[in-house]
Amino acid sequence: MAQHANTLTASLDGKTKQINVQQEFIYKNDSDVILNILYFNDWAHAYSDKNTGLAKRFDEEFKKSLHLAKDEERGFTTILSAVDDNYRGLRWKRTTEKDIIRIELNSPLRPGETAKLFLTYTVQLPENKFTAYGYDKRNNYYLKDWYLTPSYFDGSWHLYSNKNLEDIHTEVTHTNVNFTFPRNLNLVSNFEVLGSSHFSNGQIAQLRALQQKNCEIILTQERRFLTHVTPQMTVVTDIEAPKYNVVGKGLSINRVTEFISQNLGKYPHAHLLVSELDYKKNPLYGINQLPSFIRPYEEQFQYEMKFLKTALINILEETLFLDARKDQWLTDAIANYLMIEYVNQYYPNQKLLGKLSRIWGVRSFNLAKMHFNEQYPFLYMLTSRKNLDQPLLTSNDSLIRFNQKIANKYKAGLGLSYLASYVGKEKIDEGIKSFYKHYQLSKVKTLDFESIMKRMTDKNIDWFFQDYVSTDRKIDFKIKNVEKTKDSLHITIKNKKGTNVPISLFGLKNDSVLSKYWFSNIDDQKVVSIPRNDEKRLVLNYDQKIPEFNQRDNWKSLGGFFSSNKKLKFTFFKDSENPYYNQVFYVPVLNFNIYDGWTPGLRLYNKTFLERPFVYDVAPSYSFREQSFVGSGSISYRKYLSKSGLYVANYALGASTYHFQENSRYTKITPSFSLGWRPDHLISNKREFLSFRFINVLRNKDENLIDFETPPDYSVFNVRYTNHNPGIINYLSWFADGQHAKDFSKLSFEMEYRQLFESNRQLNLRFFAGKFLRNKTTDYRDPNFFSFALDRPTDYLFDYGYLGRSEDSGIYSQQIIIAEGGFKSFMPERFRFANDWMATVNSSVNLWRWIEVYGDLGYVKNKGIPAKFVYDSGVRLNLLTDYFELYFPVYSNNGWEISQPNYGEKIRFIITVSPKTLTGLFTRKWF
Repeated sequence: MAQHANTLTASLDGKTKQINVQQEFIYKNDSDVILNILYFNDWAHAYSDKNTGLAKRFDEEFKKSLHLAKDEERGFTTILSAVDDNYRGLRWKRTTEKDIIRIELNSPLRPGETAKLFLTYTVQLPENKFTAYGYDKRNNYYLKDWYLTPSYFDGSWHLYSNKNLEDIHTEVTHTNVNFTFPRNLNLVSNFEVLGSSHFSNGQIAQLRALQQKNCEIILTQERRFLTHVTPQMTVVTDIEAPKYNVVGKGLSINRVTEFISQNLGKYPHAHLLVSELDYKKNPLYGINQLPSFIRPYEEQFQYEMKFLKTALINILEETLFLDARKDQWLTDAIANYLMIEYVNQYYPNQKLLGKLSRIWGVRSFNLAKMHFNEQYPFLYMLTSRKNLDQPLLTSNDSLIRFNQKIANKYKAGLGLSYLASYVGKEKIDEGIKSFYKHYQLSKVKTLDFESIMKRMTDKNIDWFFQDYVSTDRKIDFKIKNVEKTKDSLHITIKNKKGTNVPISLFGLKNDSVLSKYWFSNIDDQKVVSIPRNDEKRLVLNYDQKIPEFNQRDNWKSLGGFFSSNKKLKFTFFKDSENPYYNQVFYVPVLNFNIYDGWTPGLRLYNKTFLERPFVYDVAPSYSFREQSFVGSGSISYRKYLSKSGLYVANYALGASTYHFQENSRYTKITPSFSLGWRPDHLISNKREFLSFRFINVLRNKDENLIDFETPPDYSVFNVRYTNHNPGIINYLSWFADGQHAKDFSKLSFEMEYRQLFESNRQLNLRFFAGKFLRNKTTDYRDPNFFSFALDRPTDYLFDYGYLGRSEDSGIYSQQIIIAEGGFKSFMPERFRFANDWMATVNSSVNLWRWIEVYGDLGYVKNKGIPAKFVYDSGVRLNLLTDYFELYFPVYSNNGWEISQPNYGEKIRFIITVSPKTLTGLFTRKWF
């Protein structure tokens, strides 16, 4: 039975959205130390301002809703009084986390003794625009972690701030709640509802829990929830499936609860709450989230998987009292393992793409042939291939979002499947049931789970807990060689990553498995022998139970040299990896600039959905305007060196050829090398890069045009150090750049800073300074081609996405790239460029939403001429920073521009149409 007792009398005011709480808490000291201070979780206060742990977490995930919220939209707790059982006041204060309260006891609390506290406070609920918690615009309520609960103490206090991770760590209590709420609402709860009654202004419900952590309450205008009484448990749910009938839902719930009972054990509480709100916080990621009108899966399968996942997570959280912030992996492992087994048992032929896999044009993709359960290694490998995977034991609040929501959960479940394949499924199943039976409704640690699992098998499974769970070491094996004798096969297996875990070997004939073996203790490489039957191919990890880093070298054909060579396979659009083919992907492309016009082409590349070290990408295109071939191509190799610090090295060779004027072509060839650094804390967005490039530009010009005013061919060696720390509240990025060519050498520095203040005012600052160390280009007929530009860089390195790079009039000349001087007004010709040095400051501040005012100041210095002070100002429409912006000049060195003729030609714009760049907007919060 729980040690602590908690009694709450709470009243929800529907007008003010406040809950008035009177709480009597009896705290029993079950430790062996004297306590003078108690800590309580006040997670409702996490919404109170812009400096809480929750607000900082949102900043890391590029979410600014809480930072920009109005005071009336926020949630907070107002403590009115705190007294002991003698009605003596208790001193209390908030910790730096703000959502944890420190209470000083008036007398020491000795081991085995109890202390009674009386707390009176008001909880102001937030709008549910920040998280699922709070109230919505239809006056429905979702209350979770809404009252004070004791922080967990086991000799030291576990003080965890609310970071929207659903991982509160609190003591288990006997809790009684008398909850008063408006008359027009319907109440459901994870606690047992003992009874309810109506009165003139509302209604009151009595809730009770004997051994649960926290009271969850959902209040709705409509009666959405249905109660299903199954032989295993009583379920209260509103899981949605609009096209699935009520009878079907009932049968599915019976099937799921029977499966859970058989594979986990009996649920000990009065009923299980399974809500759509809980599902949306932790949905089935993948194509399940496509718009509902697409519906890739049958209604029954979709409903059962939604219900199964939500029910399993809620059951484990309500019955296994783990440290969810430190040991979340164990809950994830059991839940996802059982989900994998459910699909194996009831839907063994379910495809990952569902009904989409039967559509002509889709069914030929390797992705369409993947089984539903193959998504687990596939989605885990997304971060592993990016070198962003993290150990399962990583604290929940130190995981990047994709790992916290998807990859680590899938790796955990996959790990138990791996273990089951190695030691026997029945042993793992029995171990899970034994663990749940013995440790439900009690404090539990992962060591307890490890102990039970080791008792289930005679095999050594230390590798699972010491390597698979505790580290982020990759698993990667290959078949290095096969020697055939009359009756045996001698196979050399290479451990490429050195992670000493078991590996499975399959013998195949066509698509039939003839044999399966397990081998362990392969530190480097090992020769193993198996009987020779009628195998035509040997494959490591054929069933993909092991989350292996690279499966492209897992097989060996026994049919001779030519049969061992992988065949080429051309596939339209990107696909998942198929280890038995050399995949080449193709897709039509269409580019545009005013000299080439529209340039359709065919892009050929080998990049799959999962990142790979060596990538080639070529896109030959045809320019109808110039009636000639253009395009680009690159080859690159990426080598990850470590998890943090100096973590990556990139080697690349790129080339492109397009037209920069009518009948005038440029060709650019660039070998490059770069190194990248990142901090130990992977959630941090900070990155540092040191890059080296050797840009070679070759230009041919139409004979009918005037001669080149600069050398037609030139080469520039470029080195740049970049320090980039983007954030939605604080943004800081800077670089130092050096360029050396035959006729010039120069250095430049750029820094960009953005600050979103608590007043919701955003300040943008950019500083640029550049200096020529030597400059012989002043002898050219066009001496400014390599000069620093104030308002429109010449882009002699062909780095920028100009639609009309040689234009000096017309709409295309109004495109602006914020580089070098960064001015928005077209300045007088005599100081648009600097062949000696230049220093500028660009600034802007928002007036209302995306409407800003900007101002630029600077000095331009040319050789033999005194430095010139320059300035401009105007209005900026910052519709999407760095992607779509408009600039309207007002006043500058030109005078009042807004009153001058042809004002439309002075307006500047930024536009980004690159799909890769735009995709970064949506993926940045995940990785």
